Amino acid sequence: MNKQRTADNVQRTAKTYMLVTKEFSFDAAHNLINYHGSCERLHGHTWKLHVTVRAPVGEDGLAFDFVELKKVVNEKVISRLDHGYLNDLLKQSSAENLAVWIWEELKELPLYEIKVWETPTSFVTYYGSEKDQKAVGRKQKAE
Repeated sequence: MNKQRTADNVQRTAKTYMLVTKEFSFDAAHNLINYHGSCERLHGHTWKLHVTVRAPVGEDGLAFDFVELKKVVNEKVISRLDHGYLNDLLKQSSAENLAVWIWEELKELPLYEIKVWETPTSFVTYYGSEKDQKAVGRKQKAE
């Protein structure tokens, strides 16, 4: 008899970890300070944000509840950024600085990665400090 493997009957020998990602978008204006180009002038974007957490799969089959992730990110980040002026929060409101700010706002989560899109084709990825990376088991690449 050929027994079909399903997620329910696969035995895990060690904790299985998953990366769980939720996508968000918000509209916000900003300008770059000491930048020589069109972005030094006040302008806006529809920003996109990916928040990725790393968590073990529990007995219920879930690693991290999408609903809880959405709630926390909306309360701590989106509600403060949407239809706002980013330079009120960050003197230099680059995508890079925004990614770090978002990470710090969401520190209570088991963060793995933050991605911030300024335009549909331009984004930054932030993995936190070395300490943050070690906390979630991310291996350091040799430089």
